[in-house]
Amino acid sequence: MSEFENCPQLYKYRVIDQLPQPPSLDAERGTLVHTILHDLFENAPSDRTPQSAIELLPSRWQAQMAAKPELMEMVTNEKEWFDRAESLLRTYFTLEDPQSFEATHRELHLENDFSDDIYLHGYVDRLDVAPTGEVRIVDYKTGKAPKPGWEEKALFQLRVYALLYFKTHNVLPRLLQLIYLGDGKVVKSTPTLTDLASTEKVLKRVASDIFASIDKDYWPPKPSRLCDWCYFKTICPAHTS
Repeated sequence: MSEFENCPQLYKYRVIDQLPQPPSLDAERGTLVHTILHDLFENAPSDRTPQSAIELLPSRWQAQMAAKPELMEMVTNEKEWFDRAESLLRTYFTLEDPQSFEATHRELHLENDFSDDIYLHGYVDRLDVAPTGEVRIVDYKTGKAPKPGWEEKALFQLRVYALLYFKTHNVLPRLLQLIYLGDGKVVKSTPTLTDLASTEKVLKRVASDIFASIDKDYWPPKPSRLCDWCYFKTICPAHTS
């Protein structure tokens, strides 16, 4: 839904029209690192070390290329590719000690029917439940942390997850945590019931706007600096008219 607010035209291309896009190397690197951090918790706590994570790189990358053969041609320097992924993994171990806790859920699917017309779902990178019952929702990011003042926008996705979890389990998550491996920073937030009510209000408003755009077939582009990285720039009316 945030994509719709950023640019309705891009939302239409991706979600409504489902136009194909080539793989993004940044996104594929993120997938690789996420996979390794997911699989790391299959190990016994004593084996959750930087070296054991790095040793997973070749096999997980081979599996990723098998699923998307076009990646073989996109990565021209495999050593450089592995070095960057290894750096991100090493940064993770400076921010958390995976030997000190158990990841209760990884890639947890959360879903809820907000109304007859609105179904919302998502996959949480990690959700930890402490022995005392407190819930922590964690999301890994392979980029850099947002600049001061932009943290709230970054945390919105985790508040949506917190809302979905609360609606299903009637438990308010104690902590939301964004781990940025690109610069080794962590953004944290303690959600309140007021926060979740506000998040639900925003979601329903955006959903209403999307339904209105569908009815009117009206998808206004919102040009910004991000357009230079948009794959659909060559067909976007903001840049072709």
